[in-house]
Parts: sequence; C-alpha cells; structure tokens
Amino acid sequence: MNVQLATTMLLTEAAKAIVGQQDVLQQMIIALLVRGHILLEGVPGTAKTLAAKTLAHLIRAEFKRIQFTPDLMPSDIVGTQVYDVTTGKFYLKRGPIFGSIILADEINRAPAKTQAALLEAMEERQVTIEGERYALPEPFLVIATQNPVEYEGTYPLPEAQLDRFLFKTLVAAPPPSIEEEILRRYHAGFDAHQLATAHLTPMLAPADLVALRAEINAITVEEGIIHYIAAITAQSRAASDLALGGSPRASIAMLLVAKAWAAMQGRAFVIPDDVKSLVLPIFRHRILLKPEAEIEGLNADSVMQRILAAVEVPR
Repeated sequence: MNVQLATTMLLTEAAKAIVGQQDVLQQMIIALLVRGHILLEGVPGTAKTLAAKTLAHLIRAEFKRIQFTPDLMPSDIVGTQVYDVTTGKFYLKRGPIFGSIILADEINRAPAKTQAALLEAMEERQVTIEGERYALPEPFLVIATQNPVEYEGTYPLPEAQLDRFLFKTLVAAPPPSIEEEILRRYHAGFDAHQLATAHLTPMLAPADLVALRAEINAITVEEGIIHYIAAITAQSRAASDLALGGSPRASIAMLLVAKAWAAMQGRAFVIPDDVKSLVLPIFRHRILLKPEAEIEGLNADSVMQRILAAVEVPR
C-alpha cells in the first residue's frame, strides 16, 4: 500500500462519519505521517473531536482526550508516582498523555505550567516523571483545539509551544448544503458519540505507518526546491509587516509537508506547488504581525500570501 492509496482509503472511510472538512482531515493525516502535531482552531460544534476520534479508529490507535481547565495540573496529564500500601513500593500511574492520538481540548484554558507539560511530550516523544524518563507510544499525535471567539479565562500559547505544532488549521462552520447532509445523517440515526453507528472500518494499523513514512522519506527534492523553501522563510523574517518571522522549524515543516503532499498526489518528487499548497497552516501560528499591520486589517495569511507572490518560483 502506498501513501496515495492509504490517504484515499482513510478519507473515503472518514466520510462515513464526517461530512466535509476534507482539508482538516488531510492535514491531520499529513501530521500523522510526518510525526507532527496539529492545532485546530474553530468554534464549538465543527467536528474537531469527531475528526480526532475517527482518525484514531481508522488506524487502530488508542485515543485519549484531555479537557484543559484552569485547575488542571501537569501531573493530571503525564501521571505521577503512587505509593502502594500492599507492596510497600511506588508505581507509576500513567496519565492520559500515554496514548497514540491525544485530543488536547481547549488547550488555551490551562495555565502556562500545565501547557508546558506537553512541550517535552510533543518534541521528544517522552515525559519525565520525578527524574525518570518514559517513552510515549508510536504513533503519537497531539491534536489540540482552541476557540477563536471566547478569550475570557484563557491563557494564550507561548511562541515556543506554538512552534511545536506542524499546522494551525482553521476549522470553519459548514456551508448550508453540508449542514443539510449532517442533519439527514442524524435523522437517519447517526450518533457522533457512538462511532459504531457510522460503521467505520479500520483501514491501517500503526505498523503500516512505518512503510508509508519510508515512502515519504524517499521522495526526491531538488536543490531548487530547497532554495525556494529557505527563501520563503527568509522573506518572512525580512517582511516589514512582521515582528517575528518563521523559524528554521518552519522550513523543516515545509520540506516534510511538501514531500508528504507529493506522495499523496502519487508523485516521487516535489514540485513548487507542493511547497505552496500548505504554507498558510504552517506559518499562521509562527509569525507575529506588527501592531500597525493589524490596524491596517492585515492577518497572518494575507501577509504570507504576499510573501509567496514575491518569492521567485524555481523552474
């Protein structure tokens, strides 16, 4: 099975549970394939949780959900050592971070100390509990969500943590035609809390991801593409509208995503359009606009589109 076929199968099967949101599902699959993480931003009720649960079911991976609240402690996420009276020894009570698909729901509602508990897990794929390091399962994908409208009682994610996310994906409300289909499915008995009602069939096992990732690693990237990627990031750092441009991690993300996107299209080599296709979700959480640019009505996406237009495309 190749990446193109696997992606098609996953998207086709996921459509039994989720109407629309194909871009969101594609980016979740890419994050899974390149061992990244994804931040979903959208108002409640736009199938963010359902998408995460569906992906976990389709790849036979363990799904864990963490509801972030102001009183959530780091130990509530990673776990802690507990004393067993009967044996007279301490044992590790593992937290919900020890799963494969982790839904960090409303991540910006927890204070910085608790948010930071995810940093080591996301970057190193391990956690440290009382000086002992514990490896996390493979695959390991954090899907974090946040509400773009309600800011009261929230703690904005620091730049260091935002940079750990491969994508920031905007989850929009569906158009009327899609919403009508959602209503028809619920009328016919579909229940988002019971995925069995969608009759989903798992398409992959975690072990299958090894071969798919090997195919992505083998994708050819010419020197002109490398220069193009570096030039986009460099232009973001030099842009007059930005106080903060993309980090080297943004360039790495563009390279990995472009290779995955090429494989999903059935090609063994990267073309410039593969790089351009997902630049916005890669950069929108990594760059910081100057106040005067925001006053002019600019946003991260419009600035990056301007930068893309200014960078020469390799032939």
